[in-house]
Amino acid sequence: MSIEKVLIANRGEIALRVIRTLREMGIGSVAVFSEADRRELHVRAADEAYPIGPPAPAESYLCVDRLLEVAAKAGCDAVHPGYGFLSENAAFAQAVEDAGLIFIGPSARTIARAGDKLQARKTMEAAGVPVIPGGEVPEGDRKRLQAAAKACGLPVMLKAVGGGGGRGIRVVREPGELEASFERASSEAAEAFGNPAVYVERLLQSPRHIEFQILADQHGNTVHMGERECSIQRRHQKLLEETPSPLLDDSLRERMGAAAVAAAKAVDYRGAGTVEFLVDAQGEFFFLEMNTRIQVEHPITELCYGVDLVRLQIEVAAGAKLPFAQSDLRSKGHAIEVRLTAEDPEAGFLPVTGRVRALRLPQGPGVRVDSHLFPGQEISLHYDSMLGKIIAWGGTRDEAIDKLCRALVEMRVVGLKTCAPLLLALLRDERFRRGDVDTTYLESFVKDPQWSRPPQYGGLAAELPAVLTAVLYAHRRQGAARAVRSGHGGGGRRWLDAGRRDALR
Repeated sequence: MSIEKVLIANRGEIALRVIRTLREMGIGSVAVFSEADRRELHVRAADEAYPIGPPAPAESYLCVDRLLEVAAKAGCDAVHPGYGFLSENAAFAQAVEDAGLIFIGPSARTIARAGDKLQARKTMEAAGVPVIPGGEVPEGDRKRLQAAAKACGLPVMLKAVGGGGGRGIRVVREPGELEASFERASSEAAEAFGNPAVYVERLLQSPRHIEFQILADQHGNTVHMGERECSIQRRHQKLLEETPSPLLDDSLRERMGAAAVAAAKAVDYRGAGTVEFLVDAQGEFFFLEMNTRIQVEHPITELCYGVDLVRLQIEVAAGAKLPFAQSDLRSKGHAIEVRLTAEDPEAGFLPVTGRVRALRLPQGPGVRVDSHLFPGQEISLHYDSMLGKIIAWGGTRDEAIDKLCRALVEMRVVGLKTCAPLLLALLRDERFRRGDVDTTYLESFVKDPQWSRPPQYGGLAAELPAVLTAVLYAHRRQGAARAVRSGHGGGGRRWLDAGRRDALR
């Protein structure tokens, strides 16, 4: 098969990321945009761009019929779903294939098998992949609820069968909390995913969240590209990722990698995806879920393995064999990524809105920025709060951390509050520096008021006098220019003198 033109069924940073690889491959790119995104960078970067509706995702980026209409109108032969939105929607993948297009991702059947968390658990058990003890609870079945919780032992986690992204999850630590938590989890699951079914599983105490990047072609070849440490999260959403994980030794890495490959083969996987695990305090690991798409944090794997995962996705979708075997893959150095979000960490990570008045993105050796930010951009509540990713690579973990700290100090986003101060404080924290983190780490970190004091802002407070001086200088210079324009004669010489006098004050 050949791919000549691709519709990117997404927006923002990931749409830009896909467009750039398509351009390198000589493949045409077609962007879509809502009314709110008309000026976005992915719209300007693509070869063609088409409107698909109002700002609300349900009326634009989640509207399958409109996306397929654009694909047909533009003459596309493939669709790349990015991440989020419809990327893990089996019905969308099937609709793309039914329209005679190539879906750049796994088959609809694979997405359905991996996305059904209960079915995925059964599949993994059959494939010999360890799973967390638990069981399904149909809507309203109190007896099954009590029996499943008793079998697992408190504390337990209630999770939506059809969910993801932290929705439909409740932690139960006391018997009296069980039924009320079940009602809330089931109600949220029904609202978010149209499926009220919930399952119960044992809550691992302070686990590490480790995921493995897998890649498979249509010829039976499956490999993994190592792990990513994803334990630093808020509300089950990742904020910082790194590879390799400070936790894993060679033996554990080999066993988990083999389990990830087995998991991918068990669902007949093709393309790029992720197998996620939880690792407990005793070093035992358990299957958590599969993500049947490219991950937000894929750049750190690209930097350490020297690959372009989006290019590999496209090549595999076109029928190519993987260009390497497992024995060919070697990780080099250390990479860390932080997610820059429009959120206020001091207010419980509430999303914020505003206009980007000025922007300076970091550069320099070992630093990569994947972002759709631009000066004048309006950040609204219509879409995810992530503004981009700052990634650093170094020969060692300490070197990567230092580079990322430098990048965050160098970065400026004026007019919009972001989580950058928190990210910098995390990178400078001694516990993080030791690699001693788990999924509860961030929650305890933000409760400590020390992190938000000015010295932890990477010198931002120290720069305040310089900023005020610059503002005053600009104000005075503007005043001098007005004085010259008022008619004192002398032409351009007075402009020059006024600027010199002002600069010397």
